[in-house]
Order: sequence, then structure tokens, then C-alpha cells
Amino acid sequence: MAKIGDHVRFLNSIGGGKITRIEGNIAYVDDNGFETPTLLRECVVVAPAEETRGKVANNMAALEVEVKPKSPDHNRSVETAPQPEETPEGEKLNITLAFEPSDIKHLNTSTFDTYLVNDSNYYLYFTYMSRADESTGWTTRYAGVVEPNIQVFLEEIAGTDLPAMDRIAVQMIAFKDGREFKLKSPVAVETALDTTKFFKMHCFKENVYFEKDVIALNIVTNDRPLSRMVIDSGRLEEGLKQKKAADRPKRQPVKKQKLTSVLEVDLHITELVDSTAGLSPADMLNLQVDEFRKVMDENLKNHGRKIVFIHGKGEGVLRSALMKELNHRYKGHDVQDASFREYGFGATQVTIR
Repeated sequence: MAKIGDHVRFLNSIGGGKITRIEGNIAYVDDNGFETPTLLRECVVVAPAEETRGKVANNMAALEVEVKPKSPDHNRSVETAPQPEETPEGEKLNITLAFEPSDIKHLNTSTFDTYLVNDSNYYLYFTYMSRADESTGWTTRYAGVVEPNIQVFLEEIAGTDLPAMDRIAVQMIAFKDGREFKLKSPVAVETALDTTKFFKMHCFKENVYFEKDVIALNIVTNDRPLSRMVIDSGRLEEGLKQKKAADRPKRQPVKKQKLTSVLEVDLHITELVDSTAGLSPADMLNLQVDEFRKVMDENLKNHGRKIVFIHGKGEGVLRSALMKELNHRYKGHDVQDASFREYGFGATQVTIR
């Protein structure tokens, strides 16, 4: 096992250096002035801490920075390092963020290693952030310089960390060191992270960059950043109004009388919009959750009010999203499965307290 002071190389990526500190299973390696966090199991000892500096220098020759005398044309010393090997396809940015479970057979208790894959000839100034849906501010989870053609370990997360990761954001600037390069546009990507997938084995897929199955987000593909579909909110709102107006005359008097005691809300997407054309699964889920929030907010002062949300059985994605809302945004209300005789197994009853 590597320890502080050892000189190491990285097992699955290029580079290495001297271990300056160890926290848990993470070693912080001084790599040419940058402190790189790396899993201890990914560190291969090249020279133990107790060996002489001369022997370390011989073993670490491939990693050491050659310091040259001051250039006569500059007022500072010039440092040069071996230039990374480039490939023609590496001239386009391909950046992937991936989550790898430590125990895919026990996802409820597993931790997840987060990696960034920089499949390009460029260095990256890179920042990775997250926030919960109900939060207005972001939390930086990793920031630093990432080398070309490398897989970098960012952090280890547990299931308890996922509620704070409903949305993630990545910002980066690409550049080359010591050689000319084509200018790349800065990247700023924000996207939703479906944290329910972390507990479903079939959501972890094969990936060309990993030996194990992972959940992967392609942040940049061939210089094209990940982008979310932009939905015209005005058009959707008008569609909702038209749908409700069209449905209103069809409601039977008996139904209206029943709503005085129990409010029924059908969250099936076909009840909310006339057409789902152009809507992704994430867009449809957001519309359903927005309708749930609207109904809850309108009834928070109606103590004792019973509301039945009809969500259907399906794969349980919508129900999981509603339970998350009830456990965080709308705490303290009574929640139970609605009568299966009347609604089947696809409805949840909430009593306002």
C-alpha cells in the first residue's frame, strides 16, 4: 500500500508524482505542481519514501520536469515537460462524465466513483458542480486542470449524496501547452441528473472507456456540448389551458360532488397536454411534477383535504419523483397508497396536515 512520501505512477492513466497526503482511500499526488486526487488502489509505487533522492530521480525520469536556464529573451525561467502524444481524432473534444458503482449487485448500499474522461489532445480548465432542485446555489465538487487523453477520478459519492445532485453543471476551457492549437469555444453545460437510475441495475451500461458498466453523460461529443431541448413554455401553458377547457364539459355531476371530499388528480401525460410530440421523457416528467406541485401549493391551507394523485404503475419513475417531493418539499403530510379497488396500484393519497 502506497504511503505519504512515496513516488508513484497512475495505474490507469498517464502521470504520477509524490504522495503529499492521504485522506481515506484518496491519495493526493503532487504532479508537476498540481495536486491530483487519485484512488489509492490506482497508485503504483515507483520508489518508496525512504529511498534516496538519486534513486527516485532515476525511476521517475519519465515524470520529472526538465528545468532549463533562464532564456535571454525572458525574465523568468522556462520549464518544459515532455509533450503528450497527440492523435488526429484528438483534435475534437470528447468529454465524458461517468459514475461507476463499487458494488453493482447491491446498489442500495454501494458507493459510486465519479470519473472525467478527457478524450482529446487538449488540457482542460475544468469545474464540476451540483445542486438540488429546491436549492438556488451551486456546490463545486471538483475544480482543476485535466491533462489530455486521460481518465481522472473526481470523487466518491454515496446514496445519501444524491439528493443534492438533481442538477449538475460543467464548465471548461480547452487549451494546449507549448504548441499551437485551434481555439475551442468555452463549454458551460447544465443538465438534470436522474438520481433514481443509481438504484436500477439496468441503467448502468457498457462504455468504451470503462471495464465495468457505468452511468455516463457525454458532456462534449466531437466538439458539440450536451444541450437540453428548449421547450416553449408559453406554448405548453396554452396547451394545458386548452386541454382543461376541453375536458371541463365532459365531467359528470357525480364526479364534481366526489371532488368535494376527495380531490382526484390524473397525472398521466395525455391528461396534461394534447400532444407529446417533441417532448423527451425528462420533459414529460417535469410537466407531471409541476402539476403535482401546483395542486399541492393550492391546497396547503385546506387541512384534512384528501388528494389522490393518479400516476400509474409503469416503471415507478413518476411515483419515485412524487415521493421525493413529499419527503423534502412537502414534509409532514400523511401519505399512503390509494384504494387499489378504486384506482388499482397506480395512485397515491395525500392528506393535508
